Amino acid sequence: MLDFYFIRHGQTQWNNDKKLQGRTDIPLNAHGREQISAYQLPDKLRTLQWFSSPLLRAQQTAELLGVQAAIENNLLEMNWGTWEGQTLKQLQTADPIAFARQEALGLDLCPPEGESPRIVGARVSLWAEQLQAGKTTEQIGCVSHKGVIRAIYALASGWDMLDKAPHKLDFHCAQHFIYSRGQWSIGALNISLK
Repeated sequence: MLDFYFIRHGQTQWNNDKKLQGRTDIPLNAHGREQISAYQLPDKLRTLQWFSSPLLRAQQTAELLGVQAAIENNLLEMNWGTWEGQTLKQLQTADPIAFARQEALGLDLCPPEGESPRIVGARVSLWAEQLQAGKTTEQIGCVSHKGVIRAIYALASGWDMLDKAPHKLDFHCAQHFIYSRGQWSIGALNISLK
């Protein structure tokens, strides 16, 4: 059994502008740096083995949290393909029928040249399997992205992403998920970082 604690990176300018970032490497903006600098990691999270997405916004977040995080490519944000740099409103306006068709796929929504939340969840699950087989540690901290956290939450809660999520995730908090025997479950949601 492995305990994973996920923290989302701080705000970037594209977050502020409501643009889909995906793999586009946008740094934290001033507000994002202030957000993360105000976080106080609970003592039990300080001693975890930490990993970070290789994207700059996640690495900067790990540095501001004061944790030494190894780079882990499996924590990369969902690849939004040709949708990156656009807002959901722009996509919906450009082709409402195609956009609605994609939204109706829930976990299998897959932008052109991108990946689905189901694929993201499988990618992180494969990494968890590798960690479990290596028995390197039992408690892991991850500085990652909203898309990654939502994909793991969907697997842990059984949410198909078609309706409203069963719980409201606060992305200014840590999210605890447990991985055991090929399955994700919820440990604790919305662990305060204040």
